[in-house]
Amino acid sequence: MLRAVLIDLSGTLHIENQAIPGAIEALQKLMASNLTVKFVTNTTKDSRNFLFNRLTNIGFEIKKEDIFSSLAAARSLLIKRKWKSLLLLSPEAMEDFEGLGCEKDESPNAVVIGLAPTKFHYDCLNDAFRCLKNGAKLIAIHAGKYYKREDGLALGPGCFVKGLEYSAQCKAEVIGKPSREFFLTALGDIPPDEAVMIGDDVTDDVHGAQNAGIRGFLVQTGKYQSGDELKITPPPKAVFPSVVEAIESILEEVRNGSDTSSYTFTSEEK
Repeated sequence: MLRAVLIDLSGTLHIENQAIPGAIEALQKLMASNLTVKFVTNTTKDSRNFLFNRLTNIGFEIKKEDIFSSLAAARSLLIKRKWKSLLLLSPEAMEDFEGLGCEKDESPNAVVIGLAPTKFHYDCLNDAFRCLKNGAKLIAIHAGKYYKREDGLALGPGCFVKGLEYSAQCKAEVIGKPSREFFLTALGDIPPDEAVMIGDDVTDDVHGAQNAGIRGFLVQTGKYQSGDELKITPPPKAVFPSVVEAIESILEEVRNGSDTSSYTFTSEEK
């Protein structure tokens, strides 16, 4: 029985300040059901407050507490381990890490890296490298390859994470998607086989979810590229033109009391 729906944000519900066509109305229908709906995001350049304000300004009716971000997961980890960290984060994300940062000369326990374009230059990366060589742990809030902006695809933090791993000869601990723990924490006490994940990233959203036992629905918006559904094994449970059709399938499943997504749809077939 389906009980929960996890939905990615950027590229799935919206691209920057523009909603995916039909997504606002589709989400309203989903929220009116008895399903638990949570928004799981690897966005690391924006705080939860910023995300909530952006989404509500676009027109989405959601609750702030339903946003589960990799930033929040990373903050919880640092608090639990009582670590002070060198933070390679955007100014907008820093509000989620108040009191947890330190300077490079304070012997940080960790280097935390997210999507921080203003920090991805030689001096900042070299400071991070030196901290890692002195024993700090590398924490990647996520290691995405790229994401979709209004002006096209853009580099994610993954290449910078890999560069630090290579130079400092260390291995990053990845906190967000596709981490199995990230998905299971978002679900709480709901079993993974009673949940669906909708996203535009075939690796982080779909493959990560399916490795955690959650059905993965891939949407052909945002960062999706033709043929992405062929890049993972097993393939996505279903592929839809957008979140609108994915939600329609979910609501039909709820009405019928059975899984209606056994067939993989493509935009050409719809």
